[in-house]
Amino acid sequence: MATHRTPVVFIHGLWLHSTSWQGWADTFRDAGYEPVLPEWPGVPATVAEARGRPEGQGGVGLAEISQAHADVIRSLDAPPVLVGHSVGGFIAQHLLGQGLAAAAVAICPGQIKGVKAVGPAQAKSTFAFLRNPANTKKAVSLEQAQFRYAFANAVPEEESAELFERWTIPSPARPLFQLALGNFTPHSAAEVDTGNQSRGPLLLMSGKLDHTVPDVLTRATYKQYRHSSAVTEYQCFKDRGHSLIVDHGWPDLAEASLGWLRRTAPMAAAG
Repeated sequence: MATHRTPVVFIHGLWLHSTSWQGWADTFRDAGYEPVLPEWPGVPATVAEARGRPEGQGGVGLAEISQAHADVIRSLDAPPVLVGHSVGGFIAQHLLGQGLAAAAVAICPGQIKGVKAVGPAQAKSTFAFLRNPANTKKAVSLEQAQFRYAFANAVPEEESAELFERWTIPSPARPLFQLALGNFTPHSAAEVDTGNQSRGPLLLMSGKLDHTVPDVLTRATYKQYRHSSAVTEYQCFKDRGHSLIVDHGWPDLAEASLGWLRRTAPMAAAG
């Protein structure tokens, strides 16, 4: 008789391709899960194609990204575990709040509505794109120096350059505007049902050295769930930046996620 394997859906953030999760996918498969690596709407199947055809992503926002992943989830045989990074961490929370997942791990998650904390490093990481409203209809790219500051400030410069060359792609700028303006927008796409009492467990992870989603934002997000009795936990990695899911230390995050699932979400844990 075939053994049921719990699906795990990996959701990337801005400027990374879904294939950047491959190491995680292999690790979770070895642990008994069935990995699924969906792409954002308009993103081609490879990094090279995504770099060559960025126009397909222009104007794509949080609602479209969330809906695309919800469609994938509804096609699965069982409610999945969600693992998301950055904007993908926001999407994971959004879908978990809708009751579409068994559990979720949100790593350095994008700022949900209600979180007001902000810092100069975060502003510097995004200002180049937010200063031009026309970017809401465009796909934009990071320069290598921007990637070094926003993503890879906690790893050696040589590794930062290697990660930039291997994984970065253009991404729609619209989600940046939606997350940044969530607190000022009625019926914002950045809203998450943090009060849901019946959702699955949620783990919020942060990197203490993260410039793009500073730890203070993740801690503030954690506080937004204080009125829900559903399991919500927070974990900080003291020496990590925003590249923590793709740099040399990613196995530590993957193993921590698996350990948390085994302990906190046994119905979603594999094996």
